[in-house]
Amino acid sequence: MKEVPKEPKKLREGYTTGACATAATRAALLTLISGEVQDESTIYLPVGRFATFHLEECEYRTSSAVASIIKDAGDDPDATHGALIISEVSWCNGADIIIDGGVGVGRVTKPGLPVPVGEAAINPVPRKMLKETAEQLLAEYNIQKGVKIVISVPEGEEMAKKTLNARLGILGGISILGTRGIVVPFSTAAYKASIVQAISVAKASNCEHVVITTGGRSEKYGMKQFPELPEEAFIEMGDFVGFTLKQCKKQGMKKVSLVGMMGKFSKVAQGVMMVHSKSAPIDFNFLAKAASESGASAELVEEIKGANTASQVGDLMTQSGHHQFFEKLCKYCCLSALKEVGDGIDVDTSLYTLKGDFLGQAVQHGN
Repeated sequence: MKEVPKEPKKLREGYTTGACATAATRAALLTLISGEVQDESTIYLPVGRFATFHLEECEYRTSSAVASIIKDAGDDPDATHGALIISEVSWCNGADIIIDGGVGVGRVTKPGLPVPVGEAAINPVPRKMLKETAEQLLAEYNIQKGVKIVISVPEGEEMAKKTLNARLGILGGISILGTRGIVVPFSTAAYKASIVQAISVAKASNCEHVVITTGGRSEKYGMKQFPELPEEAFIEMGDFVGFTLKQCKKQGMKKVSLVGMMGKFSKVAQGVMMVHSKSAPIDFNFLAKAASESGASAELVEEIKGANTASQVGDLMTQSGHHQFFEKLCKYCCLSALKEVGDGIDVDTSLYTLKGDFLGQAVQHGN
C-alpha cells in the first residue's frame, strides 16, 4: 500500500511584544478603574481580530495597577519569546496619556528610527494601540483623568543582546514592536524591516558608504577592512542581497561594499540575489568558466565542475596559484549587483575565507 505523505504541521502563530504590552495595559487600567483584579485581557489586534491573553500577574495598588503577560511567540524563533511584559498604569494630572518604557525597554540614542531620540523604543503601532486602548476604557467609564503607562521587561537588557538593537542605537533593552499584533513563524518580514531600519540609521548618521555582509563573521572582516567607517555603516543583510542593495539605492547610498565568503557570493556572482542554502544551487559550471577565464588548466576546470562546495573550489584555485579567479568572481558580483539596482551607485566586493584570509576584491562604478 502506497504511503500517503503527511501534511506539514501548521506552525503556530504568536503575539508581538506590542500586543502583549497592550493587553497588559488594558488589564492594569481596568484594575485601576474598578479596583477588581483581572485574570485575562482581550484586545483587538491590528491584523483585524480579537485575542485573549492570560495574565501572569495582576495587582491593585493605592495609586497604580500592574499587570504582566508572558510573551508567546508561537513557533517563531524569536529572541523575546518567554519575555515577561509588564505594564504599570497610574493616574496623572491633566488629561494626557503618557507612554514610557521602564526596566528592560530600550531607549533610542540615534536618529533614523521611527521613534525620536531620547524616547523609549516603543514603536508607532504599539504606541497607537496603547493610547487607543486607554482612551476607550477612560471614555467607557466616563473618566476625565490622565494616565501614565510604563512598559517594562525585566529580562529585556539580556534579550537585547540577541538583537540588532545596540547597532541601531537602542540601548538598555528590547524594543516594543509589531505592526499586526501577531508573529508569523519564520517570517522574513521582521528581518527585512531590520535591514531597512539599519540603512535608515546609517543615513541619519550621514553615511554615504555602507558595508553589507551576510553575517557576523563576514561583518568582522569588513570592519577590519574599512576601519575608517562608523559602526552604523555596517549592515548584516543575511540572505537578502537584492533587497538590501535596492534599499541602499532607495535611501541614497552612494557606495556599497559587499563582504562575504565563497559559498553565498558564488551565487551572487551568478546573479542570484536571495542566497539562502535552499534558494538556488551553486552552479559549478559557472565557477569552472570563471576559473578558465582566470587561466586554469583544462584538467583543473574539469575538477571544479565536479566539486562539492564553493569553498572547495576556492581551495583548488588558491593551491594552484590562480588568485585572479577571486578578483574575477568579485567583478561578477559587482556586475550582478549593478544589474539588480539599475546602476546609480558604486559597488565593490571583497571575498574572504572562513578563517578571515583575504582572497580578492573588485570595484565597479555605476553610471
